[in-house]
Amino acid sequence: MVFASPGEALARAQEVLGTDPSPLHASVAHQVIGIWQRDFGDLRLALHHLRRARDLAARAGSAEREADVLAALGVALIHSGRTRQGLAALERGVVRATGHMRAKVLFRRAYARWVLGHHRECLEDLRRAAPVLRQAGDVIYHARALTLRATVHLALGALERADADFAAAEEMWDTTDQEHDKADVVESRALAAFRAGDIPASLRLFDQAAQRYAPLDTPTFMLSIRRCEVLMAAGLAPEALNEADTAITALDRLGGQSTRKAELLLAAARAARLAGDPYTAIARADAAVRLFSGQRRGWWEAHARLVLIEARVASGRGSGRLMADAAAVAERLRAFGAPSAPEAWLLAGRIALGLGWQTDADGHLERAARSRRTGPPLARMTGWAAQALRARAAGSARGVLQACRSGLAVLDDHRTTLGASELRARATAQGAELAALAQQACLEAGGPRRLLVWSERWRATLLSAPPTRPPDDPELLGRLAAFRYVAARAEEARFDGRPLPALEREQRRLEREIRSHTLHLRGTAAGDDQDRFDPARLLRHLGATRLVELAVVDGRVHVLLCGQGRVRRFAAGRLAEAEAEAEHVQSGLRRLAHPGAEGRIAVLEASGQRLQELLLGDAVRHLGSGPVVVVPPGALHQVTWALLPALRERVLTVSPSAGSWLRALRTPAPPHGRHVLVRGPGLATGGAEVPDAADRYGEPVVLEREGASVEGVLGALDGAALAHLAAHGTFRADSPLFSSLRMADGPLIVHDFERLDRSPYRIILSSCDTARLASVGADELLGLVTALLPLGTAGVVASSAPVNDAAVVPLMLALHKGLGAGLSLAEALRDARAALPGDAVHQGPGWAFSAFGAA
Repeated sequence: MVFASPGEALARAQEVLGTDPSPLHASVAHQVIGIWQRDFGDLRLALHHLRRARDLAARAGSAEREADVLAALGVALIHSGRTRQGLAALERGVVRATGHMRAKVLFRRAYARWVLGHHRECLEDLRRAAPVLRQAGDVIYHARALTLRATVHLALGALERADADFAAAEEMWDTTDQEHDKADVVESRALAAFRAGDIPASLRLFDQAAQRYAPLDTPTFMLSIRRCEVLMAAGLAPEALNEADTAITALDRLGGQSTRKAELLLAAARAARLAGDPYTAIARADAAVRLFSGQRRGWWEAHARLVLIEARVASGRGSGRLMADAAAVAERLRAFGAPSAPEAWLLAGRIALGLGWQTDADGHLERAARSRRTGPPLARMTGWAAQALRARAAGSARGVLQACRSGLAVLDDHRTTLGASELRARATAQGAELAALAQQACLEAGGPRRLLVWSERWRATLLSAPPTRPPDDPELLGRLAAFRYVAARAEEARFDGRPLPALEREQRRLEREIRSHTLHLRGTAAGDDQDRFDPARLLRHLGATRLVELAVVDGRVHVLLCGQGRVRRFAAGRLAEAEAEAEHVQSGLRRLAHPGAEGRIAVLEASGQRLQELLLGDAVRHLGSGPVVVVPPGALHQVTWALLPALRERVLTVSPSAGSWLRALRTPAPPHGRHVLVRGPGLATGGAEVPDAADRYGEPVVLEREGASVEGVLGALDGAALAHLAAHGTFRADSPLFSSLRMADGPLIVHDFERLDRSPYRIILSSCDTARLASVGADELLGLVTALLPLGTAGVVASSAPVNDAAVVPLMLALHKGLGAGLSLAEALRDARAALPGDAVHQGPGWAFSAFGAA
């Protein structure tokens, strides 16, 4: 009953103890309380009650009762870190029991051995127990045995065996009222889905398991440990670290199992390392190693030592001792049959390369590279990374490129299973090293055209296919509507100077639910050969246009100038210097949004000159006189390109990748598309450009006041030829897909745009910060602009900085004048800039707005 209705079982056991029971019945009651405290409460209280239950069973003279309690006590002792005592108690239980009871004790010893990482011994106990449990008709313990066996198979990489056992166990659980066990098997299936490479299904099943656990009101530390592993694989390491640390705090408050605390510390260490915080990773991993060692859990200790060595290397350490430690850990993991052994060999190989020990490095990398042909996607990626490093050490550029090509193909297949934009973007981080190795090889031994191909290979891949469109799910739509209502109320409260923490907490809760829902989406778009980047195709379509792609190799910017039928490379400045200068420009533009900043113009123009030297170098003398398309890496997305002297008076377009520019060029305009103009609330000018701009079009759709609701605006935007949205923009660096435009009934967010069948062919976002983007993954960008481009939008005009609302109006009117004359967005924006007054307030918007795409 403890795992069917935990609270009721505890209450009834306490009632029994209040009735002066016999030793036999008192033993049962104390055991129930002990199991409850062991799994859901204070481990010290659990040991007290289980020892009392053992003594009462002995007094009652029941060997079966004593064996049952010894098994529960043995598991509790192991969870408390007293491994020898726990195994001894379990051994006594096996000796005391017979028949069916012995099988139940063997199952619990198998569970204890799984906790300790003794997988082969665990499987042996299950082999002995399962037939007896089946023959006795013990559905509950037989189902538990199958669930445990499946979990061990997962740990050893035997996915098909795990699936078969989970399926059989789930059929059995459906015939019982064991609600906790039912939730546990859903949780285990989530882990199995992850091991099979299906992250969306895994996250969905984890959420289902959490919903099943919720009515039981019991802690879910194992769920947190497993979910952290999936979050890390999905590129969400900061979230995993937060979840692990939160669970550790809760466990300490309860006085819970030290075994679970060690596992949570290991999860936190892994997450901190992936989040770029090696010192936190070292602290968590060191604590985990000490706990695992004290608990005599060698399998787990080896994994914690691997993370500890990785974190030390990430903090800048490297020595022969660390290499030897990594190799020793790899050998231990191999002996345990752990799938992570190749990671340790790869780490040992990296350290050896850093020390210049080529022979040692080749031996370690060769062993790591054996995993490149089989296993889950991330394990094969490890193998291909090792193979690429071996080839580089051997001086084989061809071998490097072949290994990188194969490794990224594995990751491509993995990414197509992901439907959510955020997951697809973050997953690219796992291929960043391979992409960088390939670019280094091209720089050393290939021509500019090959470097261009590899620069494109792993850049803005998010835009190569639209995200999976969320289904018309009433639950998701309801959450979006609730989010808009709460967010609008919270903003009103802040505007009135009376922020309401309760509303802000509810907004954050709804954001988490919406995000969780979208992460469950499975990808449907496979790669298209037509979309594979081909430099020859690009050069054919450029005509008089020059395309400038900036590649960063070892921290230095390389300019790939495409045009006139060829690709040329020019070395430019250091990336770090360009990023710092771009940040100074952003600060200066913010000042231009307010009167009295005339003195800042000269400062900004000097920064523009400096950026041009850092980012274009000698290529600036070969740009010709025609239009220019700039393709910056994600790290340079905030550069104000119109400020660079050589680009200031040109027809200038910015694109996340050359491939996305080509796709935008091929995007057909809707033959009879609508012109939609929207005025959101709260603008200083009231969206003054909208009425005049509307007069330039035949029968435009104009939405304002209450008509500018989110659903009304989405309905008008779907399939439109041109949309102009005059609405306050908010960029969310912490959660870029909740970046928004303020409508009458609340925020219009990126998740809303992803519900469109086709976004407008051209779209103008005339407010602040609408072109700001978050750089994630390897070289991906998330925000309003990049959400629109793969949905059918061929061109966007948006601002990367705060702008003066009144100064934007003449810029927008001149822009629409140019569009009415048949110009493209980039051509119309160039002419609109030239028509602006020369004062600082008007120059700011001229520089801040950019044209994206190719319309």
